[in-house]
Amino acid sequence: MSTNTPATTVPDWSRKERALAAAKLMLCWVALLWALEAVDYATGHALDQYGIVSRDVGTLWHVVPAAFLHFGFGHVASNSVPLLVLGFITALSGVRRFLAVSGLILLGDGIGTWLISPSNALTLGASGIVFGLFGYLLIRGFVERKVLGVAVSLGVAAVWGTTILVGVLPTNTAVSWQAHLCGLATGIAAALWFSPPARAA
Repeated sequence: MSTNTPATTVPDWSRKERALAAAKLMLCWVALLWALEAVDYATGHALDQYGIVSRDVGTLWHVVPAAFLHFGFGHVASNSVPLLVLGFITALSGVRRFLAVSGLILLGDGIGTWLISPSNALTLGASGIVFGLFGYLLIRGFVERKVLGVAVSLGVAAVWGTTILVGVLPTNTAVSWQAHLCGLATGIAAALWFSPPARAA
């Protein structure tokens, strides 16, 4: 004899649970960056060899590790706060979505940097991810047409807009504006790619 029982469903995470998961994820990410830089420092900057060297086919796979390595603790510090904040806000929509968006930004930014940076330029750092998350949050609210999302877009633009604008301009040869530009462009593309489909009226 068989009986019909209602299917069990997995309840959606509460806002508190999402916030906690997002905070843990970003704290672990930033802690990893600092730990890697400590290892790099202790080994005489041996990890710098895993940076992106433009148009060097042998370093194309470095697009992944390069996003987690830096040129010193000051470099890590400059990326830590914006990565923590922008990553946390992005991850509030769900860890899976955040990982997908971040993965796309990492690859798009890394490959773009590899293609357009000056010959033999060595590029390291998480700033491409930072610029990508900024671009994603800047556009996402308007694409999804949600009041809260638009408010977030305007908020990140107000806080980091000037810094981002300066960062994508070729005014400082010591900074990879190419990585910043590629990250920003990929973040915008991610916002469009992951936007929910329009519903018929």
